[in-house]
Amino acid sequence: MTVCLLPVLALAQGNLDAMGCGTVQKQPGGYGPYDYRVAKDKLPLVERYHFDVGVETFTKQKTGPYGGDIGYTLGAFPNHHRALMAMVNLGIKERTNQPLGAKYTVACFLQRAETYQPEDGMVKVIYGLYHLKHGRPGEAVKKLEEARKIAGDDANVHYNLGLAYMDLKQHDKALESAHAAYALGFPLPGLKDRLRRAGAWRDLPQ
Repeated sequence: MTVCLLPVLALAQGNLDAMGCGTVQKQPGGYGPYDYRVAKDKLPLVERYHFDVGVETFTKQKTGPYGGDIGYTLGAFPNHHRALMAMVNLGIKERTNQPLGAKYTVACFLQRAETYQPEDGMVKVIYGLYHLKHGRPGEAVKKLEEARKIAGDDANVHYNLGLAYMDLKQHDKALESAHAAYALGFPLPGLKDRLRRAGAWRDLPQ
């Protein structure tokens, strides 16, 4: 008897579709999808018209909603790091799960990015920040720990992981992450300040 198994990517695409998040496959007449980290030559065409600084910072005077342009950018580059973060922030700004003009929810855009490039550690960092901003530190830790396994010693990952552990009141783990982040040169003192206020900051032994 012959058993036919669908490729893992096909299964993941099916899961996306079942969640109402579409797919990240090549569409007829569509631009992309391209890996944001690799296809740098393809970026200018999209960013020039859909994701300039004014759109990214929600300061551009325009007739259509920001969610449409950011969503188009994420259609062409599902793991576009800055556009993903902008979509997260737009959802918070508009106090909605699905920003005006966006085809999918913020969670869908994050899931699409993760499905498209599961080894992109920055996508998992942004996913973690999304959970953190919405008061779900436990979910944030899961995503940030996944990012740490991919990225290794990355100051940004360690710092945000420390913030998530602080929200969970797991001060020992937050301190460990803080030491790792600052040893790698992370410049912001916020995590250290929170640990100090909690009476949990300890300098590394000399």
